[in-house]
Amino acid sequence: MLDGIRVLNLASVGPAARAGRWLADYGADVIQIGPTPRKGGVQIKPPFFSYSAGRGLRRAQFDLKDEAGRAAFLRLAAGADVLIESFRPGVAARIGIGYDEVRALNPRIVYCSTSGYGQQGPYAQWAGHDINYLALGGFLDCTTARADGGPPIPGATVADGAGGGMQALVAILAALVERGRTGEGRWLDVSAADGVLALMSQQIDEYLAVGTLPGPGSNILTGRYACYDCYPCADGGWVSVGVVEPHFYANLCKALELEQYLPHQHEDEKQDEIRAAFRERFLTRTRDEWVAELAPNDCCVAPVYSVPELVEDAHYAARGAWIEAEDVEHGRFRQLAPMFSGCEREQPLYTTRDETDTADVLRAAGLGDDEIERLRAAGAVA
Repeated sequence: MLDGIRVLNLASVGPAARAGRWLADYGADVIQIGPTPRKGGVQIKPPFFSYSAGRGLRRAQFDLKDEAGRAAFLRLAAGADVLIESFRPGVAARIGIGYDEVRALNPRIVYCSTSGYGQQGPYAQWAGHDINYLALGGFLDCTTARADGGPPIPGATVADGAGGGMQALVAILAALVERGRTGEGRWLDVSAADGVLALMSQQIDEYLAVGTLPGPGSNILTGRYACYDCYPCADGGWVSVGVVEPHFYANLCKALELEQYLPHQHEDEKQDEIRAAFRERFLTRTRDEWVAELAPNDCCVAPVYSVPELVEDAHYAARGAWIEAEDVEHGRFRQLAPMFSGCEREQPLYTTRDETDTADVLRAAGLGDDEIERLRAAGAVA
């Protein structure tokens, strides 16, 4: 779908790396830009399996603090469609590869700057990670507290993935559509903390409009009622229950032989009693037995899986969720296929590699072999 779109990605981890990964899954030619070996300590190298083990990405290394290395990179950027960077705000411009410098060479560039708190604002220079963005955006406060009353530690990097990486992906695609109409690129300021606000829009908008204080148990979708909760089963497994609509709630009550609670779905004073009754009933059978009986019968029930369980699930297998890759040191391993709609889930066996494609991408940018060899000998590229 993105065949012919060339992306330069200067980030090895975080939201920018996720955005680059997903653009590659849609068919873009993503070139992963890293520092030359003598500068290698500057950039984090993720584990071999991270970000789909680099599947389908090309790699090039530049010393961006070296004048010749920076000039070579800008030659490459002059022919790119998208550039993604995740330096601290202001750093890209300071080293001479900011939006203004790249746009002067390539007015069609879609230049995406990803950061924790955005390119301007009082917190723009703060260092941070996923938990900080979720904290600032209210996500942690609106999630059920842990035993000591403190905010929980989420089980996945929601801000990095949905708040930052997916926001960057959507913004880049929208900017490419706009460029197709106007011929002009755009600078995108993607903040993971801003993305968390977008994810929290239901809670925030309700508070701003009517003053309702959001938080755990404040409404049906945050655990106020027994019909939206998780329950333990006889084998120690858990089921998730999400019977929001009255007719689904009625189906569940009838299946559990608890029809006396049909009129009381949203009565606050009845919720402890209903929860206790649901819990007692679910403890009479195993998780999988309950799922087999309830899920196909419009009861909005699903198993709470661990990762080892979900990777063996028949539904995901039927959806083509798993493919194989190979690493020289670690051998063959399974990994998640491209999962977004429109991506090709069937992929040939991918083998990880350490060599770079720097010479190839620079040749395509118009540099001759002698010039490339001089840059390599000087340590400006690798």
